[in-house]
Amino acid sequence: MSQSEQVLDYPIPAPAALEPPAEWAELRGTCPVAHVKLPSGDQASLLTRYEDVKQVLADPRFTRLLNAPDAARLSATDDGGLFSSEMAAIIPDGGEEHQHWRRLVGKWFTAKRMNALRPQMAQIAADLIDDMVERGQPADLKASLGFPLPVYVICDMLGVPAEDRDRFSYWSDTLLNLTRYGKEEIEAAQAEFFQYMSEHLAAKREQPGSDLLSELIAAGGPEDGGLSDIQLLVTGMALLVAGHETTANMIGKMVAMLLADRSRWEALLADPSLIRTAVEESLRLDANSGFGLPRYLKEETEVSGTHLPKGTTVVCSMAAANRDESVFGNAAELDLTRTPNPHLAFGSGAHSCLGQALARTELQVVLEVLLRKLPGLDLAVPVEELERVEGLAVGGLRTVPVRW
Repeated sequence: MSQSEQVLDYPIPAPAALEPPAEWAELRGTCPVAHVKLPSGDQASLLTRYEDVKQVLADPRFTRLLNAPDAARLSATDDGGLFSSEMAAIIPDGGEEHQHWRRLVGKWFTAKRMNALRPQMAQIAADLIDDMVERGQPADLKASLGFPLPVYVICDMLGVPAEDRDRFSYWSDTLLNLTRYGKEEIEAAQAEFFQYMSEHLAAKREQPGSDLLSELIAAGGPEDGGLSDIQLLVTGMALLVAGHETTANMIGKMVAMLLADRSRWEALLADPSLIRTAVEESLRLDANSGFGLPRYLKEETEVSGTHLPKGTTVVCSMAAANRDESVFGNAAELDLTRTPNPHLAFGSGAHSCLGQALARTELQVVLEVLLRKLPGLDLAVPVEELERVEGLAVGGLRTVPVRW
């Protein structure tokens, strides 16, 4: 059976936590539009080439309407969390309405605003590292630094108490994990999260602060050019999840990738000006980025010479596309000096990641502070013993054991 005929289980298993499946390169070369079976048992089309993924993510015919009757279900619970739940449809999917939403929310995520937050981020990172050192080695860098830093930052931006972070962690996991939870548990967790955010917004209406949600409330309702109550609520939930889960996992993966070959860490110690390009290259080379971006096709079209009928669900693997040799020389190698680096880790087009300036700033700050405070940092286990978090729509490592 040829690759174009066989159906692969998706996500495709990888040989090791930081390594890509061998199938990615094979598919890019011979079957760029592959048939895959999702955790739900439904079938979708998988894209692995850079140009195809970039094209589809920028094409408005490929929508986020994953609750359409003929769309593939991502998980066995018939609920892909924030991907395909009814909540996701509340944020406008495209056109001027979506751009209006991005303009309202995006002013909080500009590079200028993120630069203003750098000193605060650096202090939080330094305090967390001090706490980790005080508790002794070996330590789990993910639990000690990777998770709490972005939680503190996004909670502060949304005016939410950071002491509730463990609850956010559980709610995020139920929204983003495609295999771990049953339908009843997911629905109960979403109801709790919904109630929490409703009460938080009510409190912000009573006592506004200098935070994103207070500013969105002050903008008024749709008649004033603002958001409706339900859009405000879903925006708060989505930002809380997206604002910490992806970056928390990426911090752990980035440090593990840089320490997997200690010469990379030594190069950064010798030349900290490489931090920015090192962050971008870690984002590009991340083989454990999770599910990819699913899209639902509203009308028939063609990708890489393959006909896709209306109603097709497509999965864009940015991680596979980011290793496309036709775009990146020595694509399988981590090059700390790579520039330009037009990777697709944050997507592309109108739906590219709203918080990418925040994520980049957090990753850069983490590296800056770690290199300064713990120059002797190293993995406390062989890289082969690192384990992936399975089933999560956003890829991550279970733990990142380190010593110094």
